[in-house]
Amino acid sequence: MDRYYWGVDLGGTKIECAVIERSTDTCVVRERIATESDQGYDHILNQIETLINHCAEQLGQRPQAIGFGTPGTLDPHYGVMKNCNSTALNGKPLDKDLTKRLGAKVVLANDANCFALAEAHFGAAKRVKPNAEVVFGIIMGTGVGSGIVVNGKGLYGCHGIAGEWGHNVIEPNGAPCYCGQSGCLETVISGKGLERFYFEQTGKALSLPEIVELAADNDPHAQATLARMSHYFGIAAAQIINVLDPDVIVIGGGVGNIDALYQHAKAAILPHLFNGELNTQIVKPDLGDSAGVFGAAALVK
Repeated sequence: MDRYYWGVDLGGTKIECAVIERSTDTCVVRERIATESDQGYDHILNQIETLINHCAEQLGQRPQAIGFGTPGTLDPHYGVMKNCNSTALNGKPLDKDLTKRLGAKVVLANDANCFALAEAHFGAAKRVKPNAEVVFGIIMGTGVGSGIVVNGKGLYGCHGIAGEWGHNVIEPNGAPCYCGQSGCLETVISGKGLERFYFEQTGKALSLPEIVELAADNDPHAQATLARMSHYFGIAAAQIINVLDPDVIVIGGGVGNIDALYQHAKAAILPHLFNGELNTQIVKPDLGDSAGVFGAAALVK
């Protein structure tokens, strides 16, 4: 078995690599390089190869397997990338092309799955419940994404879309979503959704941190915005708990920093829960910006 396991976080602006010693879970090399995605798909592959070569030189050995966190999903039926905001990747057989370039096994997962894996293996979920069977990791920021970890492994599903919690309709006849539906959870409890609701009530375009600050100062419209967030989060989280019954839910992203989300979570969830009590732990993440690259490494742990 390889002494190290490798992870790469492939982002729109930077590509980061972490190499972790298998026996201690200690990061021994961590480097990054600009993605320069505007220069096209082949250039992205060149940048990844350059980064891996540089890290391999530092270690004195090349990887046998590398996990990649990607800004989209590998379609399991067609073998090409889809739903990538780095659009040069869409329609490309990224795993096969990287395997040829790097001479290593390549495993891909989207950023939300990597977030969940990172917090399950190295972060908050491991801290609060080391033997957790099911971890549900949520990124609530500009959009809403999520990942599912079962017994330490990511769950991807038949279509590669397991964890697409944000694109379930929670508010029929609600705001249109880029996915083509209306009233998706993402349109309601994402940062953009909360800002839009406040604007609709007041005519004032404020950032989410400004709305949170006003809520603390007893602004009724800001308080209503956060109450609506908690209400819909409770309904949607109860659906996940009813289906997956996770041990831990970890919430990252800008919305995940709002204390009111945690203060009201239990009261918001319980009315919609099949079970009469709530033992699932709902926590903030530990890893911050490190989650992507560590989660990618966990793909080949």
